Amino acid sequence: MASAIAIAGLATAEAVALRTQDVPTVTFTRDIAPIVFTSCAPCHRRGGPGPFSLTTYDEVRRRATQVAEVTRSRFMPPWKVEPGVGHYLDQHPLTGPQLALIETWARTGAPRGNPQDLPRLPDWPDGWLLGKPDLIVRPSQAFSLQAQPTDAFRIFAIKVPLSKRTYVRGIEFHPGNARVVHHANIRIDRTPATRLLDEADPLPGYDGLMPRSAEYPEGHFLGWTPGQVAPLVSPELAWPLEPNSDIVVQLHMQPSGAVEQVLPEIGFYFSDRPPSRTPTILRLGSQGIDIPPGESRYVIRDAYTLPVDAQLLAIQPHAHYRAREIRGVADLPDGTSRLVMHIKDWDFRWQHVYREVTPIRLPKGTRLSMEYTYDNSAANARNPQLPPARVFWGQRSKDEMGDLWFQLLAGNDRDRELLTAQITTKMTAEDIIGYETMLKVDPRDAELHDDVALLYLGLGQAADAVRHFQASAALKPELAAAHFNLGTVLAQAGRLDDAVVAFRAALDRRPGYALAHNNLGRVLLAQGRTGDALKHLQEAVRLDGANPQALFGLAEAYAAVGSYDLAVETIDRALKLPMPEALAQQVLVKREQYLRRRPPGLLIELSSAAP
Repeated sequence: MASAIAIAGLATAEAVALRTQDVPTVTFTRDIAPIVFTSCAPCHRRGGPGPFSLTTYDEVRRRATQVAEVTRSRFMPPWKVEPGVGHYLDQHPLTGPQLALIETWARTGAPRGNPQDLPRLPDWPDGWLLGKPDLIVRPSQAFSLQAQPTDAFRIFAIKVPLSKRTYVRGIEFHPGNARVVHHANIRIDRTPATRLLDEADPLPGYDGLMPRSAEYPEGHFLGWTPGQVAPLVSPELAWPLEPNSDIVVQLHMQPSGAVEQVLPEIGFYFSDRPPSRTPTILRLGSQGIDIPPGESRYVIRDAYTLPVDAQLLAIQPHAHYRAREIRGVADLPDGTSRLVMHIKDWDFRWQHVYREVTPIRLPKGTRLSMEYTYDNSAANARNPQLPPARVFWGQRSKDEMGDLWFQLLAGNDRDRELLTAQITTKMTAEDIIGYETMLKVDPRDAELHDDVALLYLGLGQAADAVRHFQASAALKPELAAAHFNLGTVLAQAGRLDDAVVAFRAALDRRPGYALAHNNLGRVLLAQGRTGDALKHLQEAVRLDGANPQALFGLAEAYAAVGSYDLAVETIDRALKLPMPEALAQQVLVKREQYLRRRPPGLLIELSSAAP
C-alpha cells in the first residue's frame, strides 16, 4: 500500500512538471509589443508627447520594471475613470490579463521572443494628426523655462488673425516641448484683457490668473493633456470665433533640470457654414471650499435638475492636489440612476475631457449631481502644503477647486435658451461665492472686487455691486476707471447724486475720459439738469464720435431742450455706426418720436432729401 502511494505521488509530481514546461514564456514580440504599440507608443515615440520612446524591444526592456510598476498601479496609461463607467472616445485602459502579462514578462527577465512574432509598428502621421490645419498660431517668442525646483504656470495671449467671424470645428494643440509641458488650459478672449496682461510682462506670457473675459466657446470644452487630440465636431456643432479674438493658453510645465525652450502652437480647423445647433455647458461644484488642516474627508456636493430633455455629449472633472475621489451621477425620472463619472484616485496631473461615443439621453427632470472628497491631511502624499494648512477655493494650484462640467445638447433652440438661462444664473451665483471666498484670503485685491461687482450686477444685485466697487475705488483712488465703475453702478442703483460725485472724481483724474462725460451727462439729464448734461454729452461725442450710445445720449439732450432737428440729425449719425440690435431698435423708436415733434417744414425737408 505504501508503495502504491509513493508511485501515485511520483506520477503527480511528474504531471505538474510537464504542465509547467507547457506554459509558454511571455515574450516581447508575441505578448508585450501588441500592448505597448497600442497603449503606450502613441505618446511614447519619437516626436510624440511622451518624455521617452517605447517603440523597440531595447527601449522597453531597459524600462521593464518601471513599465510593470506604473501599469500595475494604473498610473499609466493615464486613464483615471473606473472601469464600467461610460463608453468614451479614446478609452484604452489595460485589462487584467494584459497587466498580468506585463508583470510576468518583467519578472522573468524581459525575454525578446521570436522576431517573426513582432507586429508591425503602427504608422503615426507626422505633424498634425487631424490633417493640415486651416490656420496655425503660436506666441511670437518662445518661453525659457528655467531649471527650477517647482512646477511653473504661464499664460499666453495669442492673436488669431481673422477679419470676419469664422466657425471652428476643432483645434489641435502642440505643446512645443513635450519634455516639460504637462497640460494646457485653453480659452478664448474676445477682449484685450488677457493680451494687456501678457504685454505688461517683459517675458513671453505672464504669471497670474486668467481674466473672466477668457472663456470657453459657448457650449464647448478646450484643453490638452498628453496624447489627447479631441476629434473634430460635426459642422452643425461648430463654434464661432470673432475677429480680434485671442486664444489664451495656460501651460502647466514641469522643469527638466535644464533650461528648456517652450513654444506651443495651435492648429484651427474651420467649417464653411454656420452651426445649426449649439451645446450648453453646465458646471456643478462648490466655490465655498474651506478645508481645515488635517481634515482627511472633506466632501462637497452640488446638483441640478434638467428643465428640458437633453443629451450628455461629454464630461470634464477638475480639482487640484487634495481631491481624492470624484463621482457624478444622473438620477433619471423613472427612478433609475446612472454613474456618469467616477475616479477613485484623482490625480491633478492627469486631466481629461471624456467624450461619450454615443450621447446619453437625459429626459426632462433628470437630476445631475456631483460629490468630491478631499484629503488635507499629512497622509496625502499629493498635499502641496506640509504641514497641512487651511485651504480655500481658489484658482492657483495651492488652492483647491471642485468642478464637474457637463456638455449638454438640448432638443431645440427654445429648450436651449431655457436651459442656458437657468444654468447661467446658477453658475453666476456660485461664481460670486468663489470670489467672496478669495476675498476672505486677500481683501485688498481690487481686481477681485471689480470682478465680483460685475457678477452681482449680472444678477441685478446693484447694492452688492456698489459695496465692492466702493472697496475697489478705496484701494485704487488714483485710477479714474475705479471711480467711473462706482459711478455707473450707483446710477443703476438709483443713487444719482452719489453717481455724479463719482463721475466728477473720474474726470478730475482724467479730463478726457469720454465714457465718464457720457455717463455723467446721462445722469444729469435724468436729474433735469439739461444745460450741464448737454455740455458733457457734447464733450463725450467730441472725444469719441464713434460711440453710438454717446450720440444717442446727445440726441436725447437735444430733444430735452426742444432741438428736435439736431436730435434727429444726431440719431442719423448714430445709425451709421455698428451697434447691438436692441439699441438700434430703441434708437429708431426715438427717431420716430422726434420726427413727429419737429416743425412740419423740417419733416418735409428731411423726407425730400431721403434717397
